[in-house]
Amino acid sequence: MIARMWSAQATPAQAPAYVEHLRNQVLPNLSSVDGYGGAQLLERTIAGRVEILVITFWRSVDAIRAFAGDDLERAVVAPEAAAMLAEFDRRVRHYDVVVRDGL
Repeated sequence: MIARMWSAQATPAQAPAYVEHLRNQVLPNLSSVDGYGGAQLLERTIAGRVEILVITFWRSVDAIRAFAGDDLERAVVAPEAAAMLAEFDRRVRHYDVVVRDGL
């Protein structure tokens, strides 16, 4: 399993809109990609902004490629999502999942 991590910041007013975008637009699309293994969205408020961390799980590099294209570390951010965010990573980070305990 591979974890794909991406972070962004939003204003407190815009953060809920991004959550809805992820829930209603992104996750349904990801679910159709063979090898997609789920996602988590984490938030924390810091210095008047909401920091957002999105972690998606993938069964292989090929599954990530089917979603992101050949540049595996390029962040995939739709224009409507970018408009909701104060700033966001242009590149993502990948980690091998070594231990995963159920929730």
